[in-house]
This record gives sequence, C-alpha cells and structure tokens, in this order.
Amino acid sequence: MSAPNTKWIEVVSEWLDTKFTIPGTKIKFGLDPLFSIVPAAGDLVTYIVSLVIIYTIKRNGASGELLMRMLINSSIDVIFGSIPVLGTIFDVYYRSNEKNLKLLKVYYEEGKYQGSGKFLLALVLLVVLAILVGLVYLTILVLNETVEFLEPLL
Repeated sequence: MSAPNTKWIEVVSEWLDTKFTIPGTKIKFGLDPLFSIVPAAGDLVTYIVSLVIIYTIKRNGASGELLMRMLINSSIDVIFGSIPVLGTIFDVYYRSNEKNLKLLKVYYEEGKYQGSGKFLLALVLLVVLAILVGLVYLTILVLNETVEFLEPLL
C-alpha cells in the first residue's frame, strides 16, 4: 500500500499542536489549547477537525487498528482537554494530532497497525462501561449521603 500525500495533515497537525512557541521557553503549542479556552465548543471544533482527518485516512484504505488508535488519541484529547484550565494545559502537552501523524507515518513506512481494530474497540468499550458504572455508583453514594444529611433538617 502506498502512502497518500500527508502534507495537508502535517500542516493541520502543526497548526493545532505546535505552531507557536511560548517566548523564552521551548514549549510549543497550537490552536488546540487556545480553542479549549472556550468551554466545550473549542474542544468540539478541534475534535471535528481531527475526525475529518481520520475519516479521510479511512477513505484512503487505512486499517481498522490504525483508525482506532487515532480515534482513541483524539478522544482522550477532547475528554481531558474539556476540563476547565487543566484541560488547556493538557492540550499543550498531549498533542493528539501530532501523535496521529506519527501513527500514520509508521503505518505506511513500517507496516504496523494492520489489524482490524476490533480488540481495541472492545477494550475502549469495556473501559467506557467501567467508567460509566463507576460514575453511576458515585452518583448513588453522593445522593444517599445528601439525603441523610438533609433528612434531619426537614
């Protein structure tokens, strides 16, 4: 399989992750952390851009495993990047688009990540299910404690 022209992906990745440098440091950042300053909407915009890249790569015949790895990177970015203030700092250092570009190059140059991605999908779904169960459990605990606290006051 021949590698498609990735120049536009490199340009988008640079703009989102490493285009600028904080003066007096070696810390690079892009538009992703700047957009994440706008709660939810900023992260959603950069996530959509990442999904467009992943979809384009899919249309060029990339493997399911590569696509899952890229989707996981982008999803981690949007989930943790959505946390106010800390998410912006996370976005400066995580650089999901740069990670995805490296995955893409390794895929075409070394032939890695050729599987279907079903195992990764199952693993991700299992982790998401465990997180949801944990959140439901914590919600029930908090509600029970709140009711017990308020009961004497009523």
